[in-house]
Amino acid sequence: MKNNNPIQTAAWKKLQEHYDQIKDTHMRMQFETDHTRFDAFHIETDGFLLDYSKNRIEQRTMHLLRALAEECALEEAIRAMFSGEHINRTENRAVLHTALRNFSVSPVYVDGIDLMPDVRKVREKMRLFSDAVRMGDRKGCTGKRFTDIVHIGIGGSDLGPVMVYEALKAYTDRELNVHFVSNVDATHIAETLRTVHAETTLFVIASKTFTTQETMLNAHTARAWFVQQVDDERYVSQHFVALSTATEKVKAFGIAEENMFAFWDWVGGRYSVWSAIGLSVCIALGYDQFESFLRGAEAMDMHFRETPFERNIPVTLGLLGIWYANFFQFKTYAVIPYDQYLHRLTAYLQQADMESNGKSYDRNGVAVTYATGPVIWGEPGTNGQHAFFQLMHQGTEIIPADFILPVRSLNESGMHQPALLSMASRKRKLYAR
Repeated sequence: MKNNNPIQTAAWKKLQEHYDQIKDTHMRMQFETDHTRFDAFHIETDGFLLDYSKNRIEQRTMHLLRALAEECALEEAIRAMFSGEHINRTENRAVLHTALRNFSVSPVYVDGIDLMPDVRKVREKMRLFSDAVRMGDRKGCTGKRFTDIVHIGIGGSDLGPVMVYEALKAYTDRELNVHFVSNVDATHIAETLRTVHAETTLFVIASKTFTTQETMLNAHTARAWFVQQVDDERYVSQHFVALSTATEKVKAFGIAEENMFAFWDWVGGRYSVWSAIGLSVCIALGYDQFESFLRGAEAMDMHFRETPFERNIPVTLGLLGIWYANFFQFKTYAVIPYDQYLHRLTAYLQQADMESNGKSYDRNGVAVTYATGPVIWGEPGTNGQHAFFQLMHQGTEIIPADFILPVRSLNESGMHQPALLSMASRKRKLYAR
């Protein structure tokens, strides 16, 4: 019988005993006594290398953690998610962001309805619209090409798109400037509007219900500014598009229905960048590059779905998180990307992890008595090295950290990349304890 309560499993009890045995073992000793440690604790797939050898684990640790996953029916839960079951029990919904990046010919059903025809229809609409903007076929009210896109959203409707846009900026059309506005503080929208011209700006409003308070306040401020600048309310439909499902509210705002891009209630906000919420990114990249982004996510979906736990990157990282949060009682987790393009990754992961795992009740409505997740934080290296690394290296707190490094820079310039990798490597060695 599978157990949904992890602390009631046999594996949890064995993990507690195992923790008591190895909790004081120094990581340097582990490397000194086992020169093949990297071979046992790394995974490679699709151009990714996960080196988890510098964690406070042994072979038995990972064996017991995988046994915990088995006892808690993780494999069944993964299958349930991909098959469209209503695994979001509080809202009685499927969780199928994976369908957004599914390019197979297989159907994906929710309540007996195949989702894929609608997904493909929206993708095609995004392709046609992004091509029209990039090629200049869709112009502003004075016949000029769009030079700026202002994406207005909040939460997942902002964090995902801005993270992906920044991460893939090297592949974007540099003649298009993309701005992201999320804060209801008027400074955010005011400073953005100071940098653009109404006649060459396209506004993208991201709100499923078109009632999100922060987003709609910023949207109406942008609309009022635009109308004042062009002195004609009719042009709103030419310069504003909506990422929403609230047709009547979108039309009342002044946006034509054909300029509304739909998504669905089985798409959680923090996973929505792969949906129409990613329209601004799609325009900036071009549809072919955006599809490559989707296909990359699909490849990781298949790795997660099909790979045995001992070679499965998402499962391995998730189990390490349980190990640290519940046995070592480490309450925070740092993510340090040594890549300036990834400077918004940690902020995105904060929402993806903390909003997903920030629960005090389990799937059966029972109050939990274990840690469901850590506080995620961090900054890009090498900036963090000159800020908070002192506490991480020499303070009294032990903070697990992930270091993310690109093998090659997209901007080779003298000794920059060798220096970056050298500094990251040095800090990882110092931090291994």
